[in-house]
Amino acid sequence: QVQFVESGGGLVQPGGSLRLSCAASRSIFSIYSMGWYRQAPGKQRELVATITNVGRTIYADSVKGRFTISRDNAKRTVYLQMDSLKPEDTAVYYCNAIGTGWSWGQGTQVTVSS
Repeated sequence: QVQFVESGGGLVQPGGSLRLSCAASRSIFSIYSMGWYRQAPGKQRELVATITNVGRTIYADSVKGRFTISRDNAKRTVYLQMDSLKPEDTAVYYCNAIGTGWSWGQGTQVTVSS
């Protein structure tokens, strides 16, 4: 089991940027593919970005070209750079290892509004 702590959310205007961070409790996380997920009010949690253990990235169509996922295994941290933010990006953002069933962290709120 690995615990994750997300940070970096906030209130931003449309077109703005934010960088989210996800700190893992154990270095073993480096062998897993990691994902950033989001859950908007009244909607199911969705996977928006994935990075494999060797750095291959995959994005949901809704964020492709605007979001960039990266990882620093030495710092046990995964990042999500979010640019050109839209109101529909408003959600609580979470990270987790793909396919492990590990517990979710508290998430970080991102609100895009003018």
